[in-house]
Amino acid sequence: MSSEKISTITPVILCGGSGTRLWPLSRRTAPKQFMSLGEEPSLFQQALKRLDDNDIYGPPVILTNSDYRFQVAEQAHQIGVKLCGILLEPTARNTAPAIAAAAKYIQTLNQTDLIHVLPSDHLIVDDEAFRSAIETAAKTAMNDYLVTFGIKPSEPATGYGYIKAGETLNSGAHRVAKFIEKPPIEKAKVMLSEGGHSWNSGMFLFKTDVFLRELQAFEPNIIKAVSTAVDEAVIDLDFVRLDPVSFDKSPNISIDYALFERTQKAAVIPAAIQWSDIGSWKSLWENRPGDKNGNVVSGSATFSESKNNMIVTEGQHVALNGVSDLTVVATNDALLISTMERSEQVKDIVSLLKEDPDTRILTEEHKTIYRPWGGYTSILNGERYQVKRLFVTPGKKLSLQKHKYRSEHWVVVSGTAEVTLDEKLITLVENESVYIPLGAVHRLANNEEKLLEVIEVQSGSYLGEDDIIRIEDDFGRGRTY
Repeated sequence: MSSEKISTITPVILCGGSGTRLWPLSRRTAPKQFMSLGEEPSLFQQALKRLDDNDIYGPPVILTNSDYRFQVAEQAHQIGVKLCGILLEPTARNTAPAIAAAAKYIQTLNQTDLIHVLPSDHLIVDDEAFRSAIETAAKTAMNDYLVTFGIKPSEPATGYGYIKAGETLNSGAHRVAKFIEKPPIEKAKVMLSEGGHSWNSGMFLFKTDVFLRELQAFEPNIIKAVSTAVDEAVIDLDFVRLDPVSFDKSPNISIDYALFERTQKAAVIPAAIQWSDIGSWKSLWENRPGDKNGNVVSGSATFSESKNNMIVTEGQHVALNGVSDLTVVATNDALLISTMERSEQVKDIVSLLKEDPDTRILTEEHKTIYRPWGGYTSILNGERYQVKRLFVTPGKKLSLQKHKYRSEHWVVVSGTAEVTLDEKLITLVENESVYIPLGAVHRLANNEEKLLEVIEVQSGSYLGEDDIIRIEDDFGRGRTY
């Protein structure tokens, strides 16, 4: 940014999406914003790092839901980013209520004048073009405009909405002349040849009070609902739970329809930002470096006479022989093989999987489930038994709990475990074990600096995760999870 001090900006990161367009890696409980390919930070972490600049930004506010709250907190902690707040939406009401709630929350803190709203699951290169766009947007917003960021089109894409730029403002931004829905290919080609059109990126920057005042004029019911939801919010550990009764009264509407397509204050920055919404395996392939034959790999793979393939594998070695333009994604419980072009229609496969009770679980969660204390991997399942690998991060412990229908046997395979068993406190090291009888009050803790790994064998008449009677918990959780 230039030396002129405009105002510190509060980022608002929308982190509640549960899309499955990158199935089988992304699923409802593990959406793409939290995915990590190899050693890379997740898209959410990349967004946090991009905004970790004290000269421009204050600590961010995160909009998410209860299911993702611990993933948000843990991933921010992993990269050392301090958050201003984690707001939990009780129901999904689209982007207008979510952004309005964040604006109201920031207003109660007297945090900053300017808010920068952006998705958590987009790939953006943090370069001079990005910084320049932020500077122009901030100057424009200080003149009471509601600014949206347009992306210079690289092709006549039909998967994005478009923004037509109008007259040029003194800041270098443009008034918005028109918003255009996702067009058919012929119309997209015409707009590309005409110029003056950009892709709608879903990023915005504006003054808090100007945004709320304009939204009040067009959608007063949103303001009424979210104002009460913020005023009656409950603080739960590091989370702010918006009042569910109030929030649910808000209209379900996007910020584009609710405000930007109606206000006279909309402005657009047509920016040459390197950007992708990573909406398909093909788009990920386009945005990652490949080998000399155009093959992009995350994991382990071998190629013979093969080119322009996208390979993601979580363990299995993938070998391709004489094939091209394929997407191959291998997790520990599912394998996707698709042509590159058809990889954009993965949602069709997901729909089919959801229709079958036997495969619906493959769209919901992975075999590895993350919890605020670490997580577990399901290894083997039977009618009356189940085997899991538990991993507990240093300094964390599970809830103090008991079960009505199952007993458990814990075997330590790595690290040191502190086990509470009724009135006893037991320390176990590698190759030592303990039996947890049905109904016994128990807890597993890792007080060491090394990851604790335990094999858990469950047996009983019912093995569901809801067979947990929670007595005490460091994470403020209810009966389960």
